[in-house]
Amino acid sequence: MADVRVISNSTVKTANHRASGGRIELNPWDLRALPLGYTQMGLLFSKPKEPMREKETGNTLIHHFKTSLSHTLDHFPLLAGRLATTQHEDDTVSFFVDCNNGGALFRHAAADGVTISDIIKPVYVPPIVHSFFSLNGLRGYEGITNPLLGIQITDLADGIFIGCTINHVVADGTSLWHFFNAWSEISKGSIQLSKPPVFQRWFPDGMDIPIRIPQSCVNFKQSNEDFIPPPVQDRVFHFSKETVAKLKAKANAEIGTDKISSLQALLSHIWRCVIRNRRVDPKQETSYRLVVGARQRLQELPDNFFGNALMPVIVTMKAKELMEQGIGNPAWQMNRKIAAMTEESFKNMLESWPASPSFTILSNRNTLFTASSPRFIMYGNDFGWGKPIAVRGGSSVKFDGMLRLLSGAKEGSIDVEACLSPQTLEAMATDQEFMGTITV
Repeated sequence: MADVRVISNSTVKTANHRASGGRIELNPWDLRALPLGYTQMGLLFSKPKEPMREKETGNTLIHHFKTSLSHTLDHFPLLAGRLATTQHEDDTVSFFVDCNNGGALFRHAAADGVTISDIIKPVYVPPIVHSFFSLNGLRGYEGITNPLLGIQITDLADGIFIGCTINHVVADGTSLWHFFNAWSEISKGSIQLSKPPVFQRWFPDGMDIPIRIPQSCVNFKQSNEDFIPPPVQDRVFHFSKETVAKLKAKANAEIGTDKISSLQALLSHIWRCVIRNRRVDPKQETSYRLVVGARQRLQELPDNFFGNALMPVIVTMKAKELMEQGIGNPAWQMNRKIAAMTEESFKNMLESWPASPSFTILSNRNTLFTASSPRFIMYGNDFGWGKPIAVRGGSSVKFDGMLRLLSGAKEGSIDVEACLSPQTLEAMATDQEFMGTITV
């Protein structure tokens, strides 16, 4: 398959050319993401039947993308800024976002001869998809010297891929899709956003702001240099609305409840399959790490809050228990852990974090991790010539056990982009219990 050819790199700033949009202090939810890779999600479209041209200027689709992005950044000045630090006399450092209109990276590229079918038909996600994103390999703390947002438009033989890369320190998955949704609205001609973002972070009463972190805690570069990740592959599994409903009914019936959600049942099903095909020692503990959102749990946070508002929960079971107890018990354990995450839990985490800063590290042989959510509006992003054909993630935060949850193209369906070892994926492909639940 051909390599991706970069046609141009440029910087897109806010349309109103504001020199500065101010300073945004970061709270513990944001700061925990400093060592994490940027978040990368992209949309695959067919090419417009008629080339989109600006009536007044006659410019091309790429000009349209740049112009609409610039107007979108008017509403999201944080994404045109940079991370910044303040060094304090007590050997601590604090981080904030300088909304200095440094601009977002905009890259135009081409994958000559590559078709939509080349991307969506293979069993495994082709590695070339990772080249459809910019700012590859960067981690959150590198937003000091790099853009917080990178957009790459890649021309295919018969399609267009829009790759979005956002620094995880300033945005979680909810916020990334909030931005994507807003950009598509503006691209289609909207003047006012249906969901204007709110950037102001919430801090518990009495917390010292900015949060000072000991310098010794933020030497992320050194801690990452020696880690060599094992080889992995990506495969997207499609679960129909009907299959998800059956899994939910089965999980609830096994426990004798109606509280287990569709997603909890599906994740339990996948967890058991992965551990079974990894051939984990029955006596070993295995874990599933989920994230729980704070927007619906904290009165202080509006639904359109733009930033990070997540806390992890971890469900742990021995491999033997996981295999013997069906999907109901693991799903119920997830349900109980999530239900225990109250408003008080979130506030306690924020209040206690500065005294003993800890950062999110994603690596464990027998742990599965969930990112993204099928509830995000993905296929509703119409930039002016129709809805996407597929959703794909980039190479960032890719390791054995990372599962990205995506909305399916058909309403109610769920796609799971599974990043696992080649051996595990090969074994899953011959697992009749699992393959009988996916839609090819």
